[in-house]
Amino acid sequence: MNKPYKQILLVDDETMICGALQEYLILCGYQVMVTYNAEEALAIMEKHAIDVVITDINLPEMDGLELTEIVRQKFETDVIVITGFTNDYSYEEAVSKGASDFIFKPFRMEELKLRLKRVLHDRDNLKDKLRLMEELRVLSITDALTGLYNSRYFYKQLKSETQRSQRYQHPLSLLLMDVDHFKAFNDCYGHVEGDKVLMGFGKVISDCLRSMDSAYRYGGEEFTILLPETSSDEACQVAQRINTKIGNQIFTPQPDKDIHITASIGVAQYQSPEKNSIFIKRADTAMYQSKDNGRNLVSFI
Repeated sequence: MNKPYKQILLVDDETMICGALQEYLILCGYQVMVTYNAEEALAIMEKHAIDVVITDINLPEMDGLELTEIVRQKFETDVIVITGFTNDYSYEEAVSKGASDFIFKPFRMEELKLRLKRVLHDRDNLKDKLRLMEELRVLSITDALTGLYNSRYFYKQLKSETQRSQRYQHPLSLLLMDVDHFKAFNDCYGHVEGDKVLMGFGKVISDCLRSMDSAYRYGGEEFTILLPETSSDEACQVAQRINTKIGNQIFTPQPDKDIHITASIGVAQYQSPEKNSIFIKRADTAMYQSKDNGRNLVSFI
């Protein structure tokens, strides 16, 4: 027996047939809604999550194939089409409109049950496949340690954001930051404690960003941030806020050993139509200016 959360919508203007199908499918464990025309069916689907629509082709005003096409386009819901006009309609025509299955009347209830079960099984398998693909996609663009995006995804997004900046003439700023004295910290306290620092940096950065911003682990102890629709002055304010929050973090690599870590940050605003490599280089140069001038600073080029 199928789980009761599966919601079926029956669409047929023959009330006796509709009632019999509804009663049978409820006994099979489905939740079933009924309507007698396509317009009401679409209105129901606006308000309720329907797993499968079972519709007759012969409906008043809008027929079942037209309904099928709209349902597939608008809701991406599976549709099983039923018809008693074997000479007027074909399986190929129904499938071309988006139907998941096609049944000729008269049919046995058990046949409909099996076809519905198959459609729902295929639907669940597709959902699982799409969910797995999305999980793999997220893993492929995410840095496992910090939870930020990785450098490979950074270059893709940088290209997209610079193109958008050129198209709409909106400012775009880039932050490049490096954890100060990170090698010495790693050498002294070990990679496990060093990883804790990097994770802490990632958390601080994420907490300081807007929904339109994106942050990346650029490599090792370097991080970068893309700030769309942000001028250099505004970007420097963001960088300073990040630096302040990072400086307030306390790391304890050993008992009774509290350490504050700082970062050197470089800021650059995109200058259309410069190459992305030059844009990155300017932010990198600014970051090294911060290092050369004593670290724990924000510099702009």
